[in-house]
Amino acid sequence: MANHKSAEKRIRSSETKKVSNRYKAKTTRNAVKKQRGLTSAEEITKNLPETVSMLDKLAKKNVIHKNKASNLKSKLMKQANAAARPKE
Repeated sequence: MANHKSAEKRIRSSETKKVSNRYKAKTTRNAVKKQRGLTSAEEITKNLPETVSMLDKLAKKNVIHKNKASNLKSKLMKQANAAARPKE
């Protein structure tokens, strides 16, 4: 148990941050899944900036590693480029 006032505050604040980080990470994971499931080029290009922004924010706050965010963004961009290319 915490012996100092500051330690008790750290426990409270870290719990609050943990809940917030979990919510944001789960929301972003759902957005990535939704993005991967899209098929029409119009929907993909419409939703892509929002999903990429969410990933960038998580990486900036160190909720996820910056390389993981980059890998996810790269895969989403590949999907968007493939969908935008005209079918032969």
